[in-house]
Amino acid sequence: VQLQASGGGLVQAGGSLRLSCAASGRTFSRYTMGWFRQAPGKEREFVAAINWSGGSTYYADSVKGRFTISGDNAKNTVYLQMNSLKPEDTAVYYCAAKPDVSGRRYYHDVWYPYWGQGTEVTVSS
Repeated sequence: VQLQASGGGLVQAGGSLRLSCAASGRTFSRYTMGWFRQAPGKEREFVAAINWSGGSTYYADSVKGRFTISGDNAKNTVYLQMNSLKPEDTAVYYCAAKPDVSGRRYYHDVWYPYWGQGTEVTVSS
């Protein structure tokens, strides 16, 4: 399984970016795809997730209403549209994939065995 994240960059506060995560190597029909981020000096945190089969989406409270996660089954690609960006959104963003197993919560990074290389997002004030 390979995950390729892209789309990061430098943006001013209030601006937008769209991250992409292209997945390959297997069928992801029973997987959840997640985005996590890690700011300098901080632990990695959950941002958003989408269940590939049912389409359910989940968000951290800090990004709810500003970020939107979506998926394109035909392209095996997951997107994270980030609007109204804030300086505190500055981090390296990682996409990840986990099989849908009962009890393994989407917000726990320990359940994600597959990770992309990360893409850096910097929001200037």
